[in-house]
Amino acid sequence: MLFSFFAPPDRRQAGGFLVVLLALLASCSKPQTLAALFQKTTPHDDYARALDRAGLQEAALGRQWQQAAAQALRDSLTVTLPVLETGYFRPEQPTAASYRYAVRAGELVHVRLTLAPGPVLAPRVFVDAFALAPGQPPELLKWTATDTTAADTYDYSYPVANDGQHLLRVQPELLAAGRYTLRLWRGPGLGLFPVKGRTDQAIGSFWGNGRDGGARRHEGVDIFAPRGTPAVAATDGYITRTGETTLGGRVVWLADAQGQHLYYAHLDRQLVQPGQRVRAGDTLGLVGNTGNARTTAPHLHFGIYRAGGAVDPWPFLHRADAVPAALPGPDRRGEWVRASAASRQLPATLPLLVLGQRAGYLRVELPGGQRRYVAARAVAVAQPLRRFTLAAAHEIQLAPAAGAPALAAWPLHTPVAVLGQSAGYSLLRGPAGQQGWAKI
Repeated sequence: MLFSFFAPPDRRQAGGFLVVLLALLASCSKPQTLAALFQKTTPHDDYARALDRAGLQEAALGRQWQQAAAQALRDSLTVTLPVLETGYFRPEQPTAASYRYAVRAGELVHVRLTLAPGPVLAPRVFVDAFALAPGQPPELLKWTATDTTAADTYDYSYPVANDGQHLLRVQPELLAAGRYTLRLWRGPGLGLFPVKGRTDQAIGSFWGNGRDGGARRHEGVDIFAPRGTPAVAATDGYITRTGETTLGGRVVWLADAQGQHLYYAHLDRQLVQPGQRVRAGDTLGLVGNTGNARTTAPHLHFGIYRAGGAVDPWPFLHRADAVPAALPGPDRRGEWVRASAASRQLPATLPLLVLGQRAGYLRVELPGGQRRYVAARAVAVAQPLRRFTLAAAHEIQLAPAAGAPALAAWPLHTPVAVLGQSAGYSLLRGPAGQQGWAKI
């Protein structure tokens, strides 16, 4: 249940507003406080509460869905951006995919999820991004949920505040089946490059380079361009200072909405005044070599300062990664594979379910539920190890474990093929292509 509250325009309506509020509180299935009503929640949270209201949290499927969500935060697989991966949702078992990747302060992370068309509406999918820190619970950064009535591609991006590790979790609603393509890539955190007509290729001196014989370190980047080239506002903001210093020559300071201060130095001319509001792209000054840069070619020294001091501007400026293109080769999602005979990491009889794939690698699930990436060249489609006819009726299970959910009961004389083995169980394929585990 979602509520929207608006402040009453005058005292005469306040009493009616209170009555309505009390009625809404009384109508809730469980007692809630005002703080709970106004608390921002994610679509993933809302769906979990809907399961609870429907009585499914204590049911096996509901518990498995919540466990999959929690497990994804603990056991993510590491990827390097940019990345494209195709994935597969298993309809018979709640699951969540998660991806861990390194980020740098100042970058913008872009997420694009595309759901494959199918015979029925695509499932609703929840996409949540978290920051990870040792010894700390995951910090939720950004979230979204697909809407099966909208387009089948969903885009969003979020800024990176600190260097570290982030995690993206992708989880569909219960009983969802389908295939998806996920693209993750990085872009610059600033909207515009600070020198008109230039890109990061014009940077000739980087953060941390030695200065004055190693007595100090470069707290910025130098962007080389002809004298008189416009130095522009890389984002909206206002001018806090202008002036001339021994080191920086003619300088301009621009404050943005995030509390950062952008520093433009060695200008030939300044074209703004303190207190002036500027928009991204407005000219702040002209590139020169004033200050201690008089013996060098004209360039802009560009720095970024936060409350803790200077930070590396490179992640704010570098060109965006190329958006990964479609994967070549066959679609292996949903297939059972086994390690090739040359592999020494996995038993040749162990079946692996392909949940996703990216360039050169498959994301597989082992019979015990563990997940890992394996080289695509190191596995092959699981051909039958042997074929025979059941000598007795057998219960076919979802997993090779005692107490695993039963999928079916196959009668005596059912012809089967063994696709793999694990923990004393065999993965069987029946005459109609149905698959499951049994002790033979």
